[in-house]
Amino acid sequence: MQTKKITNDICYIGVDDADLRLFENQYHTPEGMCYNSYVILDDKVAVMDTSDGRTLEQWKENLTKALGDRQPDYLIVHHLEPDHADGIADVCAMYPGLRIVCSAKALQMMPQYFPVPTTADGEQRVTVVKEGDTLSLGRHTLRFIMAPMIHWPEVMMTYDETDHALFSADAFGKFGVYDADADDWACEARRYYFNICGKYGAPVTTVLKKAAALQIDRILPLHGPVLEGGKMAEALRLYTIWSAYDVETEGVFIAHASIHGHTAEAAERLAEILKEKGCPKVAMNDLTTDDLGEAIEDAFRYGRMVCMASSYDAGVFPPMYDFLHHLDIKTYQRRRVALVENGSWAPTAAKTMRGMFEKMKQVEIVEPVVTLRGAMKDADIPSLEALAEAILK
Repeated sequence: MQTKKITNDICYIGVDDADLRLFENQYHTPEGMCYNSYVILDDKVAVMDTSDGRTLEQWKENLTKALGDRQPDYLIVHHLEPDHADGIADVCAMYPGLRIVCSAKALQMMPQYFPVPTTADGEQRVTVVKEGDTLSLGRHTLRFIMAPMIHWPEVMMTYDETDHALFSADAFGKFGVYDADADDWACEARRYYFNICGKYGAPVTTVLKKAAALQIDRILPLHGPVLEGGKMAEALRLYTIWSAYDVETEGVFIAHASIHGHTAEAAERLAEILKEKGCPKVAMNDLTTDDLGEAIEDAFRYGRMVCMASSYDAGVFPPMYDFLHHLDIKTYQRRRVALVENGSWAPTAAKTMRGMFEKMKQVEIVEPVVTLRGAMKDADIPSLEALAEAILK
């Protein structure tokens, strides 16, 4: 994407990486990724973040095009993670008069990635700001909002008091290039939130409370489209649900991990039983083949989950173990979970899964636990029906 105007004074200079297939080397991005950056053109000029190393040359072209014959005065650094900060050293070299504006924690972390830029006489070209500090560009006044642990400790946001715009760092971001799935922000934003920021619900809630006191006409995140109007209102509604670990959608999520296909067959049958019993929505993920990020997303989206797995080496089949480990580190909580294990000669999956869930906050294990032995049989159906009734209570 080339430069585009967001308001009279705010220009988008972000870059799409349509060929990226793994974000952070772990999250599938079939529609690529965008790295957002903006310029505020006023009496003084502020550049809002840079870009990822893969897209840096295009970003610099966008920057110089937006600036014309202007020189930038400030580089506002909202987040020091490399996908937004790889261009800091380059842009400081391009514009010797440029001054970085960032949080104290960002300045402390900066030498991990590049030397802190200095003037000819050795003075750091950095202005450290704290909660509530302001910076006047002329017509525009920028107010800084500290947002630690969304999802790094140095993160801050900027509120433009003139255009009522919130530069929200990684919050309100999504997977995909800038205009991917323009009419369905929530799908990839949900997967993004729970996999990137899901662990940090309390800090997100704190920032949402700060935002509620502001008149916000648009949100400008570091990934995904600018949010305005109804789309912004819906994003705020969903973030309120997600950050509180509340249930977004009524239904049941089935996550299964099968070695030879018998547990997967039982999962399909359980889904049919749930639908027959009136479950409003049944979602399913094959942990051996489907995207793990989507499984994490659905585990948080629904209030009820069934985990079905083969036993393996006196424990549980590794794809299920990996899934539950990810739930643990993302602070999965306040959910009801049912367990189905399969073991031909020594069923152990349920014991292992139960032990992992017991470490999580307010996760209720629904009884009865169902044990299958090899292929599903007609005699197993009553147990699955009883389990469906229990999870739907």
